[in-house]
Order: sequence, then structure tokens, then C-alpha cells
Amino acid sequence: MTSATEISNRIIEAVMAQKLAPGARLGEQQLAMLFDCSRTIVREALTRLSTRGIVTVSARRGWYVIEPSEDEAREAFEARRVIELGLLHQLKTVDKAAVRKLRAHLQREKAALAGTDVGARSFLLGDFHVCLAECLGNGLLADTLRDFTARTTLIAMLYQSSHDAAQSCDDHVRIVEALEAGDIARAESLMAEHIGSVQSALRLPASADPLEHLRSALAPVRTGRAAGPSPSSDSSTASPSPAASPGDASTYLGALL
Repeated sequence: MTSATEISNRIIEAVMAQKLAPGARLGEQQLAMLFDCSRTIVREALTRLSTRGIVTVSARRGWYVIEPSEDEAREAFEARRVIELGLLHQLKTVDKAAVRKLRAHLQREKAALAGTDVGARSFLLGDFHVCLAECLGNGLLADTLRDFTARTTLIAMLYQSSHDAAQSCDDHVRIVEALEAGDIARAESLMAEHIGSVQSALRLPASADPLEHLRSALAPVRTGRAAGPSPSSDSSTASPSPAASPGDASTYLGALL
């Protein structure tokens, strides 16, 4: 029988491979049938993912993949920047075994770019950051980065990222080359540049005004018509009002009222 851990890992992998989109519904019964397990185990897996910020639940919709807001998108990239740059900043040396593992990962990235499996390509590009944390000996941060990478994958899907996959792979190559050369400061600088370029490729609205849409929709309508005479005007001297045309919107509205 499939365990809750296996189910949650499969869902994370599907998100990183862009096979589960933001807002995708995750029905307990369907998942139980798919994984041949009880709904209790499925619910445990989804609850774990909820605490990790990957799925959420509502009374009406049930369980579904999160749809990050603009603020949550910015916070996710800020968190990744703090974690990944901090990881590199405290680094003194990188052993040869770590470099070999990173090189092997880069080879898989390049093979995926040359192939047609978009899911494998997306997963490997995101998993590079998890692999880097593992190679640098910090499993706790690797687990944290896995969740943040999944969230930023959802963000990229939701906000239609224009960042090129080949560019991401090239960035990863340069970071590993700097680590292999022992230039930790350059690796840190390249990582900052890489995360920044991925974030800047998102189509996030510049304004964070939550009332922007309503503010625009409910602004006074400019009809271009001159204001009529004030109530205190002398009616004997006022010019007679022209007859309303059949297409006059105010006349039509008055007839309805």
C-alpha cells in the first residue's frame, strides 16, 4: 500500500514538472483509487502538503493546489534568495564528490533540454537548487528548497514566466564552474543574478493596489456634455432645452425608471 509520504512526494514532483497547475483539484477518493490506499492516508498526505504551503482546502472546493497571490510570489523569491545566497555565503570549500554530482545533474538537464519531455525538463531545472543544497551538506535546507521551488514553479505557471529554460541551464553551468574553481563569491553573485532574472521574467502587475480594478471601473464617466443650468437659474431667461434625441441614453434610462 502506498504511504502518505510517497503520495506527497509524487504530488510535489508533479508540481515541479508542471503537470499539476495552480488551482488543480485533488479529490480524496480519486487519489485513493489511483494510489490504491485509504482516504485516511490520502488525507494525511494532503494535510502534510498543506502545512508545507503546496495545497490548501476549502469547504466548497475540497483540496486543491495553491494559487499564489502577487505578494506570496514576491515573498517566495525573497525566501529563496535568502536561503540560497546564505548557503553559498557561508561555504568555505566544495569537495570533488559534490562537484561530480552537480556535473551529473547538469548532464541530465542538458539531455532533457534536447529531448521532448517538458515535464522532466521543468523538474530537473528546479531540482538543481535542491541538489545543490544536498551537495553542500545541508539536507534540512534541501527539503525547504524543494517546497519553495515547487511554489515558484506554480508561480511561473500562474504568472506566465517568459524565462527561457536554456538560459536557466546556462546559469546553472556557470554557478557550478565557479564552485569548481573555488570562487565562492562569484557563485553567490551568479546565483543572485539567476534568481533575479527568473523573478523578473514573471508578468506581475507593477501595482499592488488591491482596489485598482474597482477604482478604475467606478471612476466618474466622462461624457463630454456641459453641465445644465443650476436650480437657482431664472427659468424665464434660460434657453429652452433641445428635444432629446431618440438615441439619448439619459432619456432611455428615464423611460425605464
